Amino acid sequence: MRRTKISKHASSGADDKQMQASLKRLGCNAIPGIEEVNMFLENGGVIHFSAPKVQAAVAANTFVISGQAETKRLEELLPGIINQLGPDNLMNLKRIAEGFAATQGASAKDDADIPDIGENFEDVSKA
Repeated sequence: MRRTKISKHASSGADDKQMQASLKRLGCNAIPGIEEVNMFLENGGVIHFSAPKVQAAVAANTFVISGQAETKRLEELLPGIINQLGPDNLMNLKRIAEGFAATQGASAKDDADIPDIGENFEDVSKA
């Protein structure tokens, strides 16, 4: 009978230690005080990091962002993200504004079908 050895996979903790050792060799230093990081995608989505750990090695032109990432739509992060938008994302913002204006116009058109009531019921009930 042949015995097989079951190999255990390396834990993520070991991978993290290897990555930290590699970053230390590059000379990465932690950048404190960063509250959020947003990466804009071509399709209009945003990769959003809340309270990330950011490290940088300027000499190697390397930045490391670690933390819990969420992929969100641009609309979900408005209005707090407006000051972070570049010229390429302003077109997405215009598209969102036009869509919002169109929905507001449609709801105003629906309100036109509702008839106005000539008198105020509160005034009649007080008399």
